[in-house]
Formats: sequence, C-alpha cells, structure tokens
Amino acid sequence: MGRRSTFLSSWLLLLILSGSLAFGQTRRVTGRVTSAQDGTTLPGVNVVVKGTTIGVSTDAQGSYSINVPDDKNILTFSSIALIAQDVTINNRSVINVQLKEAVNELAQVVVTGYNSVQKKDITGSMVSVSSEKFKELPVTSFDQALQGQAAGVQVTQSSGTPGGGISVRVRGSTSISASNRPLFIVDGVPVEDGGLSSLGTGGQNDNAFALLNPNDIESMQILKDASAKAIYGSRAANGVVLITTKRGKNNEKTTITAEVQRGMTEIIRKPRLLNSTELLELQREAVVNAGQDPDKFGLIPGVTDAINTDWVDAVTRRGLYKQYQLSASGGTERTRFYISGNFRDEQGVLLANEFKRMSGTVNLDHKANSKLSFGTNMTLARSMNKRVLGDNSLNGVYSGAVNSLPFYSPYNEKGQILVPGDPNYSLRNYNPVGEALFPRQNVISVKMLGGIYAEYELLDNLRFRSKASIDYNSVIDDDYFPTTTWAGGISEGVGGQGLGVYTASVAATFINTNTLTYNALFSEKHRLSVMLGHELINRTDRSSFVQGRLFTSDDFTYISSAGVVDQGGSGLSNSGLLSFFGEARYDYKERYLFTLTSRYDGSSRFGSDRRFGFFPSASAAWRISGEEFMERFRDLSDLKLRASFGYTGNERIGDFQFLGTWGSTTYSGATGLGPSSVPNPFLQWERTREANLGLDASFFNGRLSFSIDAYDNLTDKLLFAQPIPRTTGFGAVQGNIGKVSNKGAELTVSSVNLNKTVRWSTDLNLSHNSNKVVELDTPEPLYRGYQASGATATNIILPGQPLGTFWGLKFLGVDPATGDAIYEDKNGDGRITPDDAQVIGTAQAKLFGGMTNKVSWNGFDLSVFLQFSYGNKVLNLTKNSTVNAGESLEFNQSKDALKRWRKPGDITSVPRYEFENTFNNYQSSRFLEDGSYLRLKNVTLGYNVNKKWVNRVKVASARVYVSGTNLWTLTKYSGSDPEVSTLDGSTSAQGIELNTLPQVKTGMVGLSVTF
Repeated sequence: MGRRSTFLSSWLLLLILSGSLAFGQTRRVTGRVTSAQDGTTLPGVNVVVKGTTIGVSTDAQGSYSINVPDDKNILTFSSIALIAQDVTINNRSVINVQLKEAVNELAQVVVTGYNSVQKKDITGSMVSVSSEKFKELPVTSFDQALQGQAAGVQVTQSSGTPGGGISVRVRGSTSISASNRPLFIVDGVPVEDGGLSSLGTGGQNDNAFALLNPNDIESMQILKDASAKAIYGSRAANGVVLITTKRGKNNEKTTITAEVQRGMTEIIRKPRLLNSTELLELQREAVVNAGQDPDKFGLIPGVTDAINTDWVDAVTRRGLYKQYQLSASGGTERTRFYISGNFRDEQGVLLANEFKRMSGTVNLDHKANSKLSFGTNMTLARSMNKRVLGDNSLNGVYSGAVNSLPFYSPYNEKGQILVPGDPNYSLRNYNPVGEALFPRQNVISVKMLGGIYAEYELLDNLRFRSKASIDYNSVIDDDYFPTTTWAGGISEGVGGQGLGVYTASVAATFINTNTLTYNALFSEKHRLSVMLGHELINRTDRSSFVQGRLFTSDDFTYISSAGVVDQGGSGLSNSGLLSFFGEARYDYKERYLFTLTSRYDGSSRFGSDRRFGFFPSASAAWRISGEEFMERFRDLSDLKLRASFGYTGNERIGDFQFLGTWGSTTYSGATGLGPSSVPNPFLQWERTREANLGLDASFFNGRLSFSIDAYDNLTDKLLFAQPIPRTTGFGAVQGNIGKVSNKGAELTVSSVNLNKTVRWSTDLNLSHNSNKVVELDTPEPLYRGYQASGATATNIILPGQPLGTFWGLKFLGVDPATGDAIYEDKNGDGRITPDDAQVIGTAQAKLFGGMTNKVSWNGFDLSVFLQFSYGNKVLNLTKNSTVNAGESLEFNQSKDALKRWRKPGDITSVPRYEFENTFNNYQSSRFLEDGSYLRLKNVTLGYNVNKKWVNRVKVASARVYVSGTNLWTLTKYSGSDPEVSTLDGSTSAQGIELNTLPQVKTGMVGLSVTF
C-alpha cells in the first residue's frame, strides 16, 4: 500500500510541475483571454508556445500563466469555438487577448458549479438563460423570469399577488414531504427560498426571491443531470439554479445607465358571476324544488334583488407599477466594478395590496498582481409587502368577493363601509371591502447577501480560492385586525375588541468555500482540469411571536395596548453542512470529453450513523463533428453526443427530526412533560439515481442548433412521516420510505431565420416528464388536499400514480329524467359513498414549454413570447361553491349555473338545483377540467435611438420600449386562470383552484439611457 501511495504521489507531483517545466532559460508570461463580442472571460482556451509542445489552458476566470523559452516569441491562442490567433510576445510579461467566435454561441461561457467552462466543453445537461431574455419583463423575482425559457423547467405563478409565491420544478417532483425546490445559488451563495412570512393569508406564500433585483442578474444556469449538479451532492436532487450577477469588464470605460419603467396592471379574467335578479331566480327555484316556500327565506322579487353589487369589482382596481434603476460599471486593467440601486413599487389589483422594494448591489474585482486577485459582492435590500387575506381564508378578500351575495352593499346609507354591529352586517355577508381596507398586514423584510473572496496562484496554473459569504434575512410580520373586521370583531375567541399578532424572525446562513484548481495542456492534445474543494455551511434560525386581543381602542394597535396577551413563544435552531468535493475534466483533441464529479456531505439533520453521504457522477461526450469522416458535412458546425450517470440527494426536511423530542402535555387535568416525537437514528438522505443521454447539434455556423435530452431518474429512501399504529401514542415516525420516478425528454431549438437587414430569430423548448410514485412502505393510500363532500379527499398518493393525482367520485353526467347527478358505483354495492372514490385525473402536464420570436430592423425590435402547458387537469373547487346545485344559499353562483337541468329531457352537465341537496354537489370529476393553455406571455416593441441623435446631448445610447404581459390566453378552463394554485408550492395537492386571485396582465413603457 505504501509503494502504491508513493507511486501515485510521484505522478501527482509530476502532473503539477509539468506545466511549469521547460528546457533552458524561460520567462513567465501571464494574462487573460476574453471574448471580442462581449468582453467576458473565456475558460478552456489553449495557450501554446508556437513551435513547441509547451501549453496551458485558461482557468475559470480566463487567466493563464506560461513559461516561454527565451528563443521563442509567439503564443498561439485557440479553441474549437474561436478563431485562433498568434500573438508576438516581444518583451511583454502580461498579454491579454481578445478572441472572436468561430461558431455562434459555442464559446458562450456557462457556470457549472464552482467552475466555468465554454458551452462546447459541457458533458452534462444544463441550460443557460441570459438577461436578454427577461431584462424588459416586469417580473418581481428572477424565478418568475424562468417561466417558459428553459426545457425541463416548469414554473407556475401561484396567484396574482405582487411578491407572491412561485413554484419551480426541474424535471419533476422527487419528494413527497421534503422540499422539491431547486437549490438556488447567487454568486456562489446558496440563498433562502420559499416564503419568508410566518403568517398565512390563505394558501398563498410570499417569495423570498422578490427581495433580489432581477435587473442585477447577468445570466442563470440550470443544472439538470447528475453530471452537472452532483458537485452539490445532498442538496441537488431537485436541480440547481446558478445565478450570476453583473460585473464590470476590464479596460472598459465607466458607463452609467438610468432605467425607468411605468405601467398598469389588471386581472387577466374576472369570474363570470350572476347578478341579483339571476341569482334570485335560481335560489327561488332551488327552494321550490326542495318543497319549500321561497318567500319565507326572504327571496322576494323586486325587494331582495333591489341591490346589485359586483363584489369582484368592489375589491379590485387597476394597479400601478413603477420601477427605477441607476447603475454604473467599468474597469481598468486590474480593477472592475458594478454598482446599482433600484426602487420598485407595485400596487396590487386587490385593494390595499402593495409591494415595495429598495435594493443596492456592489460587485468589485481587483487583480493585485499576476498571482493575487480578490473581490467582493454585496446586495442589501428591503421590502414592504402589504398583504391581504385571500384564497381559502374564511374572511378572505378575493374569496369573499367571489362568494358574496350581490343582494348586499359594502356601504350603508351614509356611504360608509359596513362593519360588525351595523344592522345590515351579518355573517351571511361579511364585508370583503372592509376586510381589505381595515386590517394591517405588513411584512417588512431585510436581506443582506454578500461575500468576499481571494485567489492566489500557488504554482503555474495551480490556484487556491477562498470565499466567505453570508445570506442574512430579517422578517417582521406586523398584523392588526380591528373591531371593524371579521377576525378582530366577531370571530370566536377574540372578544370583539381587536386582534394583533407580531412576529420577528432571522435566518442567517454563513458559508466558507475553499477550492484548489489546476489546469494543464499536454502535447496540444490532452487538456486536464482538476478541482478539489471544501465547504462549511452554518445556518441559524431565530423566531419569536406574540398575540394579543381585547384592545382598548382601534387607535392603539400594538401588543402593549392589548388587554389580554394569550399566546407567544420563541425558538432557536442551528444546522450545518460539512462538505468535501472534487471535479476532474479531461479531453483529448477537444473531441473526447470526460468528467468525474463527487461530493461527500455531512449534515446535522441526520443521526451520527447516517450523517455522511457520498454523491458521485460520471459523464462523457463525443464530439462527432471533430472526426475526419465528418469533414464532408460542411454545413455541420458541431455535433456532440453526451451521456451521464450519478447520484444526488435531498436533505431539506427541517432540523433534528431524527431525535426523539419532549414537550409540554396535559393528561387527566394535570400538566407535565411527555414525549412528542419518536426518535429514528437511522434517518438519512433521500437519494436520486440519475441517467441522462443527450445530443447537441449546430449547423450553418450556429444559425441553427438544437439539443435533445432523455433522462431516467429514480428517488428512493424518501423522507416521509411513516404512519404507525395509534396504540404507540404517536401517529407517525419520520423515516425513509418509498420511491418516486421521473422519466422524460426535452428539446431545445434555436435558429436565426434571417440575418440581413432584417434579423429574425426563434427559440423553442419542449418538455415531457412522466412522474410516478413507484413504492410506498405502507399498504394504505395517503390522502391529501381538501376534505370534500362525497369523498375522503381531493388528492391521493398511490403507487403507480403520479404526485398530484386527483381523487373523487367519477361523474357520469346528469340524468335527463330527474336532473340528478350520476356517479359511478365503483364497488357495485348499489350506493354512492366515499368508498366509490377513485383516481379521476392528474395535475401533471404531458407537455410544456415556450417559444420566443425576435425580429429587429433599423433600430426597431419586436419580441413575442408564447408559453404553454398541455394535458394537465385543474380541480376547480371554486365551482364547488359557485355551481353548487343549490346545496347552499350562502354563495353567489357562476354563469355556468344557467346551464342547469330544469325540466325532464334537458341534456346538460349541471344537475338540477335543490336547496340542501348535497348529493348533486359531491366532490367528483364534475369539477375536474382540462387545464391546458397557450398564453401570449409577453410582447415587447422597442426602439434603439440613432446614436447620431443621442450623442449630440452627451448620451451614449438610448432605448424606449413598450411591453405587455399575459395579454391573451387560449384555454378550455372555465375558471379565471388555469395556472394558479391555491396551495402554493404543494407537491401532493397541486393543481387546485379555490377562489384564487388570477394573474394580472401588465402594460408598461420603459426608457433606458446610457451615459
């Protein structure tokens, strides 16, 4: 073993020194290689002393150092995607070179984790989204900008609230109860995702990413297969999104850019509800069909319908949107910088709903000498999110407006908003307008994201880099519901004198990353890049809350004025991750490429016996176009076959769930301590086995290119609360049970259709993912979602079915003779009961994607972006109350109710209306609809003002544009928006729409001026 170790050590030493040894006297030359197109640094460029075999390869920052014999004076810079260039050295020791592209986009630099490579050198499956794709879209957060832009990435906006939740899935859902969000990393820092607020407003969350300004982003890379993402090991099973912010460029004069955006928003589609006269007729009919007198219910024509209120109009408005940004960037030979400041103010379409954000970013890089460089990136942001209750909240604003009866008015005879205590105010008609305007529901968030790094060249092309970073999030929820609201005035337990809740939380993550990288080129054919790294992540969560009621007056709204402070608490949680990782890349003649990646993670979230996990991957690529037999295909610019296999993990389930915990308990009237959870020292990671096969092709010098990928992923050891017998005193124990698979295919096509006076380009991406629960370690199906009449739940987790499967009775239509609903008697017992429930559909789309067309001519440009989803179902639970077959008289009804059965022989899908008849309104496939849609997501028309004109006023460039978002939707779905989801981010209960605020369409004008 000792001799073997010595042998390996000797070869490693030779490997490191070989790049710096040369015969005879030498001189050291250093420099950086950048793109002539945009000034970005170029990794993986071969630098060779002409006439010798001495060569090196540029590193991730495009830097190189080489020892040149005194009798040689020319360096050759080359790469398969670039035009080679010979540079005479003379007496220079620093030589920076700009290279032009030989094949369009192949030289594009992409971040692959802790490294950067040219697109031509990628062996895994990943996709890049540049800022050009979204810089003029009025998106609040960068995850929203991913929608429809990348194959394999499914993005849905859960509601139309500004700063609201966004669901992102990369190649499907891998987990049942652990997080299914990708790992998001900004400039090397894993950032807080999901919701920040501690208090709910129905099913919707806020979005942590809304604190980060999308205009500061240069590009986003989505890592999709094990080869690309295994470097992140235990956190990578759901994909990795790498965000790179803008930085200055060397030898670039300082430019200052001012940008202004102003616009308006409104709901894309309002629900079609009955007016007072239509509803009165319907309710009278339902009461008569039940054999009762409608006059005794107060349903009197000319009296009951004397008022006709459109409640949705009453609680909505045309929102205003404005954003301002000022940025500066530039650089010298050694220093480059980027500074920006941003203010965004978005008025929601619901009354009182508003989102404001202020942010600033500073990025600085400095090269002290040929060996040492250092820099920093820092972002500071503050947001104020004025939220309102919505969705399935009992006293929600939008949900209340949809359900409220038009017979009532939001105002009394004096024009004042009706409040509890007024004779015209009742639980039957709590006032959604007051529920919007009277409460205070403010979320104040502060984010500090930043880091400092240093890099030093230990030996020629052997570099050590260390970075310390922090992601700090402080969130305050400041809520008060006065006596003029349902929650603060008449809800049970409050006492009618106001309700106040105040929470404060801090989530801080510290990261230290150290890497050692080596790049070498041997005999102009063999290129090797090796990276070894160590990372330490420490996270601290602190939280506290207090609740008060019985306030002395609505003029005193903070907890110190509460007569009773009856709830409160605080908490502290720490977690950490200790990691070692490595990557080795080798290619021969830039034709045969190999990559090995591995990570060894240790997490505090698991017991000592299962704390560490190993996540390896391997990939290979064959550049077929580099073979001699392909030379006859002159129009083929590049053809590359890729394959990868490896393992990734998921550990995001919360802290210390492997421990058995104790808490306060009450038994037989006495209080004390008791066990609250069952320990499981064998709790461990979820593990995903991933296999990917891909093909990249480029034709006509890059004017036409496409990528095809097929993948097969299997996740086992699912982190799940395993049900156990109640006789144990517990309902479940956290364990590793079951398997989930995701199989699919992806296609990306890019083309430059015209490239003369008129330039026209098209980008298309299509994705198909088949999700399936393969195995559960329990014989019983797992019910999820809402409990509903006539069935046990709206969703089910069942082996052989995908996550997001809908469960209910199968609706067979309406009996033309009686008008009653017909359901399938699944078990054949002659009765319709919950036992007849079955799988009725799935929220999983069969195909999704997006297409962008861009046309430019003489300074004008037009961009048209279409986004679609096909084959998914939506459970329209809004219809459960608004087409309720007369079960209740407490809700307004949809126009669809006008299609109801009224007399024998009627053929319709809407049962007859009969008061208090629950049978006709059972949870069933009657409420399940086709959620497929094609949406005109954005249209932008811009004009770059002629430089001759703007230069006269000391302006370098100016651009003016108009943009529209969510302008048109083609869908069969009868609800307001087929995309929204009531349970934001849910995996097992996705695709449910229950009185959810639809998305908004935006019209905007913008101006960008550069000095």
